[in-house]
Amino acid sequence: MSQISRSQVEAALAGYTDPYLESDLLSAGCVRDIRIDGGRVEVDIHLDYPSEFLKGGIAQMLQTALENIDGCSAAAVNIGWSVAENKSQNSVEAITQVKNIVAVASGKGGVGKSTTAVNLAIALAKDGAKVGLLDADIYGPSQGIMLGVEDGTRPETIDNKWFVPVEAHGLKSMSMAYLVTESTPMVWRGPMVAGALMQILTQTQWGELDYLIIDMPPGTGDIQLTLSQKFPVSGAVIVTTPQDIALADAKKGVEMFRKVNIPVLGMIENMSMHICSQCGHAEHIFGEDGAERLAETYNTTVLGSLPLSKYIREQSDAGTPVVAADDCSEVSMMYRHASRRLAVALARQAAAAQAMPSIEIADE
Repeated sequence: MSQISRSQVEAALAGYTDPYLESDLLSAGCVRDIRIDGGRVEVDIHLDYPSEFLKGGIAQMLQTALENIDGCSAAAVNIGWSVAENKSQNSVEAITQVKNIVAVASGKGGVGKSTTAVNLAIALAKDGAKVGLLDADIYGPSQGIMLGVEDGTRPETIDNKWFVPVEAHGLKSMSMAYLVTESTPMVWRGPMVAGALMQILTQTQWGELDYLIIDMPPGTGDIQLTLSQKFPVSGAVIVTTPQDIALADAKKGVEMFRKVNIPVLGMIENMSMHICSQCGHAEHIFGEDGAERLAETYNTTVLGSLPLSKYIREQSDAGTPVVAADDCSEVSMMYRHASRRLAVALARQAAAAQAMPSIEIADE
């Protein structure tokens, strides 16, 4: 029996392409160690995005590939993962343990931004990440309803200084809806709205989080500027529909984040098509490939495209977003794919920041 070589093991590992890294694990730098002992092979792999749901399947595929090497009697694949911190330094005590802050925004209302935010957050949590969800839509908070939080629920407080997030579907959540009654209108001017957002964000005891997803209000007003100027936002996700008028407003959202130096991590296209429940015919009733064209213009990517679906609406209204209701349904998997692409975009951004050379200036 010939000795198994390292090159044989690497060739077997290179046969698997990670769909989110879009590369084999060797090229992506995820293979940490290879140990060969006679006919036994053991490999350690580390992924840079939440992979609790995926790692068992990946390990099984790689184990099979390794055991197909001539002379291999047994193989073991150990997969771990972590989330890199991707924000600048900030003195706000409440968010010191938050690794990534992601703003989910849209240029206009009615494009499914809040539904996208809650499902992305739950999808990241389903993959093992610690996730928080902040409802920053002060005028029209809706996350409480979507998360199924009972009307009248109030957050607990610590030392009359901190709000304790309300937990639902594996998320830590905070919303203005938890502080006022459902019928109370927020008849506030801009500075009051910005002040309310500051208070909610800075006085909530978020604790350790891999991701804090912020459901932004529509538009490009005071709340967006306050958030971008006061807090270390890691990146933004723009939600749009394919129709031209929505894309025109989405452009304004992209331009706003670019002006305040917040990277746009990608776009989510909602209502990309309608699939008839009777015959299965798919029709692009709001237009086609609009988000793709916009992403190309701004050198970003489309993280996911979601259909116009009655099921998505029903589950959100019922307080069990689709990813929470059935995390393996076709629609849920669309959100889960999008959340993993988002996590990979953040990981790459963190890696690029760490690779930046330091510049020292000396007086001579």
